[in-house]
Amino acid sequence: MRALVQRVSEAWVTSAADRGGPVEEVGRIGAGLLVLLGVTHDDDADTARRLADKLWHLRIFEDADGAMNRSAAETGAGVLVVSQFTLYGDARKGRRPSFVAAARPEHAEPMVDTVVDRLRELGADVATGRFRTAMQVGLVNDGPVTLLVEI
Repeated sequence: MRALVQRVSEAWVTSAADRGGPVEEVGRIGAGLLVLLGVTHDDDADTARRLADKLWHLRIFEDADGAMNRSAAETGAGVLVVSQFTLYGDARKGRRPSFVAAARPEHAEPMVDTVVDRLRELGADVATGRFRTAMQVGLVNDGPVTLLVEI
């Protein structure tokens, strides 16, 4: 499982059932974490829960001295989780990425749901995108801070 994590001052996601169709905002947070989440074939519920724990306790928020020593758990930061199969795109050869390492939606969606459920169990205020729709993500990256987290 891969997560591209961005510390944001705000982030939002819109969704349309079809490209060009009506768009609605489906998730928004203030200060917190935008998590673009990719799932591969051998990820399971345990992997998803471990990733959620890591994200919730990842120390990337500033303390009183300006050092990144605080976590979302400590700050009460919001979390916006958006599925992102392209995180498993492989563009090492040629010009068209291969997505064979990305899990099929039937496997990926329950894994994303498990991450979201676990974050909520931990006390996170979680917003999400909408699986299998055309989404647009907006954000104001704070720092900027962007990390790739893999479990």
